[in-house]
Amino acid sequence: MTGSVAPLVAHMLYRLDYGGLENGVVNLVNRMPRERYRHAIVCLAGHGAEFRRRLQRDDVEIVSLDKKPGKDLAMYARAWRELRRLRPSVVHTRNLGTVDLQWVAWAAGVACRVHGEHGWEASDPAGSSPRSVRIRRACRPVVQRYVPMSQDLARWLHERIGVAPDRIRQLYNGVDIQRFTPVPETAASRPASITIGTVGRLDPVKNQACLLESFAELCARQMSAGQLRLLVVGDGPLRGELEANAARLGLGGSVEFAGARSDTPDLFRRMDLFVLPSINEGISNTILEAMATGLPVVAARVGGNPELVHDGLTGRLYDPATQGALTQALGAYLGDASLRRLHGQAGRLRAVRDFSLDAMVQRYLDLYDELLSPGI
Repeated sequence: MTGSVAPLVAHMLYRLDYGGLENGVVNLVNRMPRERYRHAIVCLAGHGAEFRRRLQRDDVEIVSLDKKPGKDLAMYARAWRELRRLRPSVVHTRNLGTVDLQWVAWAAGVACRVHGEHGWEASDPAGSSPRSVRIRRACRPVVQRYVPMSQDLARWLHERIGVAPDRIRQLYNGVDIQRFTPVPETAASRPASITIGTVGRLDPVKNQACLLESFAELCARQMSAGQLRLLVVGDGPLRGELEANAARLGLGGSVEFAGARSDTPDLFRRMDLFVLPSINEGISNTILEAMATGLPVVAARVGGNPELVHDGLTGRLYDPATQGALTQALGAYLGDASLRRLHGQAGRLRAVRDFSLDAMVQRYLDLYDELLSPGI
């Protein structure tokens, strides 16, 4: 890479708003050295004010293609014009919502093209939808490198989409270990109640309904009134239904629906135990954030979760198909503060050692450098 102007990476997202994928892009842009790469973010359907404010660099252009609902063929023409204007050295699309823009990038003359797979769509938690497989296979000829967030996704790309292994670079997300930190040991003693927490979009693939059922069982079996609390952070289409379920189960003031929040580090520090009951996952940012906060993690044994949670060391993995498995996994922690502390400390050490933002940024620098190397 020669010349005084750093190469430009155009990150193409469906929307820059609340979510783990978007959080990862913002962290990457903020942390990557200015002298190495410049960045632009191209959003199909706009952006939220909160995530725009989180961008700490003043040299990042955000472009909205103002995609209309449903099929919007004119959006592809707008994308082509924007890429011709920006002239990026690298285009980096992510997930099904933007993979077809790889063809637009190719038509616009972008030399280096990367596609990331960060997790499963809510409508296709197993990645088996014929339509989504067909679209990804159709885009395969123009993608030079694939970046799955987990080994599970890397296997799926090879076996289901037919991507050659030498075009796959599996990279893990990073977590801000300075922003997500444990409650100081010198802090005032915690309340007598135990707070189980979860963070995620409220939709079927995240499976918070199962968590409510398990929480109700724990309240009935193991804890006296007021000793156990559930903190649900996030928003989405199932919020009303979940709130109704909590009322139906008689949970009353024991469950707090906090909505989508920007103060998640503070909310994690209110928790004693973190749970992610998803039907499927890529590499969960919220698991990494919980680990960095020093929380033991209970998660379903699906997707990339076993790559993050060391069962019996940093948390517990359970079989989502087994009746009562989630309740049992959570229950094992409720009466054992020393076990919660031990697993939480091990999780924090693993987050610092293996999943720091600096390590993530270096992996992306290596990837972009590889693509821009002569002869690629």
